[in-house]
Amino acid sequence: MTEVLIESGPDAGAVWHSGEPNHEQRALAAGSAWADLSHRAVVSITGEDRLTWLHALTTQHLEKLPVGQWSTALILDPNGRIEHQFFLVDDGTTTWLHLEKERVADLLPYLEKMKFMMRVEVRDRSEDYAVLRAPGLADELGGPYALVPRDELHDTAEAFNQTNTKVGMWALEAERIAAGRARLLFETDYKSIPNELGFLNNAVHMNKGCYRGQETVAKVFNLGQPPRRLVRLHLDGSMVELPSHGSKVEWEGKEVGYIGSVSRHYELGPIALAIIKRNVPADAVLTTEGIPASQEILV
Repeated sequence: MTEVLIESGPDAGAVWHSGEPNHEQRALAAGSAWADLSHRAVVSITGEDRLTWLHALTTQHLEKLPVGQWSTALILDPNGRIEHQFFLVDDGTTTWLHLEKERVADLLPYLEKMKFMMRVEVRDRSEDYAVLRAPGLADELGGPYALVPRDELHDTAEAFNQTNTKVGMWALEAERIAAGRARLLFETDYKSIPNELGFLNNAVHMNKGCYRGQETVAKVFNLGQPPRRLVRLHLDGSMVELPSHGSKVEWEGKEVGYIGSVSRHYELGPIALAIIKRNVPADAVLTTEGIPASQEILV
């Protein structure tokens, strides 16, 4: 099958599908699929203080991160708004991060600025290493993930293809939307906070010490009322065209939110993740680009 590539956006250059997206989604759901995510950035952090340092900078509890265990973390601004989202694993000597490629140019200077006297070294290793979505049933992070030297990428792909199906971002995004996992640059905007996107007790550890932006997270958590919420929309399946990222979500003619991600799921049909105002009734019928949609509250 001919691979169809994504031409623009955060996943530009990645495979969208290979002609049979429903077959790819079924293989992914069965745990017999893999995907090339080498368009994402890879950052390495070495030095004996690396986990203590990351623990202090991020929303995640990382001081005693077990070797080989993948985790996810956020970096917030002083007002608790999300600046960075990444996935990370430690191999005993190095902590590896993978993240959106267009965010690495902002992340690296920030990390360098925050080193102070800590014994850490930060490097962009995107030219040397690639991340793959490895075969296996999906975990809560969207993995399992595999970090592979780029000079071994071809051999690894050949090995995976022996017993698994290569899938594209269509399958991965449909699975992510169905699972309700928010993604930076898609479900986030300039004022997004972790509380409204389902990151608490996931990317945000609720029992760790101080980090930048924690006051906002704790305050909103204690009040229990973030101003917006993440919902999954089930779109009218009779429509040929789907709304795009950023499309307005309306209720009774008024704008109440926006579309983050949208896809056609092999079982659920056209679905989307959207961010909408919390005061919108749970049973309200919404519209986006003229398409009716029912909502399923996730946060």
